[in-house]
Amino acid sequence: MLMAHPAVLTNLVEQYKTLRILHAEAGSEEVRQRMNDVAYTLCVATGTRDVDAALIAARHRLPGARAEDDSLLVTLPE
Repeated sequence: MLMAHPAVLTNLVEQYKTLRILHAEAGSEEVRQRMNDVAYTLCVATGTRDVDAALIAARHRLPGARAEDDSLLVTLPE
């Protein structure tokens, strides 16, 4: 399996986090679609099928990651 470069993964994770915040605040269709696009790209880049697994996989592939660190999974208020 091809592995995405850590810089690409970092960028995708940051984009997804930002878009989640924007979606929670504004909820526009454009933000939701962009968030879905980034989630899909994260899944492809990490070889996973859902965004939560993709975020964990990306986090574990980044420099300085620890095996037990999945702190990226933060529950936002709905």
